[in-house]
Amino acid sequence: MRAAEHRVQSRDPLQLVSDSIPRLRGATARVAELILAAPDRVASGSITRLAADAETSPATVTRLANHLGFDGFPALRTAIAMETGRAAQAGWQRDIGSAIAVGDSPEQVLNVLAATEANALRSALAAVDLDAAGRAADAIAAAGRVHIYGEWGDAPPAQELYFRLLRIGVPVWFHDGPRSAQVGARQLTSGDVGIVVSRSGDNPAAAQFLETATNGGALGVLITGEPDSTAAGLGAVVLYTGTRNGPDWTGFFAGRASDVLTAGLLFVLVAQRLPLRPAATGAEPDHPFSTDHPQNGSPR
Repeated sequence: MRAAEHRVQSRDPLQLVSDSIPRLRGATARVAELILAAPDRVASGSITRLAADAETSPATVTRLANHLGFDGFPALRTAIAMETGRAAQAGWQRDIGSAIAVGDSPEQVLNVLAATEANALRSALAAVDLDAAGRAADAIAAAGRVHIYGEWGDAPPAQELYFRLLRIGVPVWFHDGPRSAQVGARQLTSGDVGIVVSRSGDNPAAAQFLETATNGGALGVLITGEPDSTAAGLGAVVLYTGTRNGPDWTGFFAGRASDVLTAGLLFVLVAQRLPLRPAATGAEPDHPFSTDHPQNGSPR
């Protein structure tokens, strides 16, 4: 390979095409525009198909490839194929992660997910501060009012904890939006508890909720995958679930399992501290904003 061509092929070929367009005219410009519009089609197609799509001749396509520094259309097509493949792989790894490949079988995917979740649960067994969980449970069991905040991916364990506490008669409210969370946090005073589930610990609304709650005299409790986060510095009781907040979905999935486990632990510890409440016997709790009905997913 010529040194000049090697330098060209080390660059993004689509960027080379884009940069050349202002200097191109007529059919050559049409070829360049088609390459940018459908690089996957070009990467898997022939020179004759690209020429036909641009209403020109294969010679024009070859001239464009040479103009860009490639030794003909096959070299340009190969470079485009490699670049689009890298982009697709990068997107997959950014979203799903590298532990699962695009071509993995369903069995392989299941095995990876099961293994990551099992590892997260083992990490939680070693990391969760049981003394801190006990202090939080003591406060929740004695609280006049408990508000829980968690949104987006943090909402499922937060809402599950809400449903379970409500079921055993705890005066509890759930918030999945920053505005309602702030209203709830301002209602908390001494003897109350504000709980946040935040996997990353960097949600500004979560930090504001804890700060407002603790400033009002309530106990702040944070369930998180980042014990050194901003929110962790504001929670009087920090329950680190043992799995850091991962950069991709597979890592997030693993961490969520440890969050659910920790929230479940907190619920059972509270239940152990409470006498039998009306809600536990089937009657409705004395809760002015109860959502304990089937369409909201509350267990009966």
